[in-house]
Amino acid sequence: MTIERLGISSKDTMRKAQESTVLSPRFYTTDFKALDAIDVSPVREEWDKLIAEMQSDPNKLHFKRNAEWDKVTLEDLPEGLRKEFVDFLVSSLTSEFSGCVLYSEMRKRGTNPDICELFRLMARDESRHAGFINDTLKDFKIGVDLGFLTKTKKYTFFQPKFIFYATYLSEKIGYARYITIFRHLQANPDNRFHPIFKWFEQWCNDEFRHGEAFALLMRANPHLLSGLNKYWVKFFLLAVFATMFVRDHQRPHFHKALGVDTDWYGHRVFEITTAISRQTFPLEVDIDHPSFFPLLRQLVKITEDASEAKARGGLSALVGKVTTPVKAAFTLLRLFMIPTKKNELKPDIRLVPTW
Repeated sequence: MTIERLGISSKDTMRKAQESTVLSPRFYTTDFKALDAIDVSPVREEWDKLIAEMQSDPNKLHFKRNAEWDKVTLEDLPEGLRKEFVDFLVSSLTSEFSGCVLYSEMRKRGTNPDICELFRLMARDESRHAGFINDTLKDFKIGVDLGFLTKTKKYTFFQPKFIFYATYLSEKIGYARYITIFRHLQANPDNRFHPIFKWFEQWCNDEFRHGEAFALLMRANPHLLSGLNKYWVKFFLLAVFATMFVRDHQRPHFHKALGVDTDWYGHRVFEITTAISRQTFPLEVDIDHPSFFPLLRQLVKITEDASEAKARGGLSALVGKVTTPVKAAFTLLRLFMIPTKKNELKPDIRLVPTW
């Protein structure tokens, strides 16, 4: 069976990678001159240890495939799972490659040896991750042209502090997602429908180290975590959590195949991310507040209704296009109004990834 007969093509994966929607991973650019001026002296001892750990390249030999990869084809998967697994791979690829593009640009533009070395190492890791995922897509003959993607995908400008908040959280939540799936499939190997999941344990430790680097950058500049910036921390926590929750609920076949309840998975990932981020952020989202998950499920419903309206077309699609952002914004505002919890953990405690 050809890949075209399965209803998936390389044009589809390229188009998916190029998307610039609220839920799709984005490419970022920033004020590289301001980023270059960052001083890590206040955290020098921890910084040097982390950089040395990254320079040792613990995962240098990890991303090597074996004969298991030759045994899985897309036609082996049911149609719904097939589509959602490809969507998962493309979304993960775009997210990993987004970091590679940003870090590589900073390395080229910067003169600060600390920052340039960090981003050289992170670009190396993210390039390796993206390539590993793309090799899987290439096995299915639907690989993404990463060079073309770099030139054609839209870029979003973020101030350096927003890059810090967003990247720290994306790396930490990436760790939490990968380790949760890995541990679950360790206990339920019959649900492991592709060998890529076996690589998640060491892989996610790269994500953990990257998050640690951004934690140190913020702790070296404590003004980023105090005053009005606390509201930005809260905003990014909620935005990252909400985006993940809504996106995951768009893949019911994928999570069913893994044997994972999507609500449980969301709560577990938020729980791990919250525990880790206590080392850095002065506050945490109250994920156990009685309104928190109902509001997230409301965002899922709003997104589903918008998709159905768009599919119907006509006046329904037009009304949905106008009302959906308003409904989503109001729901996000209600989420933002949920009181946060104060973080009492001392910032010099580094959590070890043992989940």
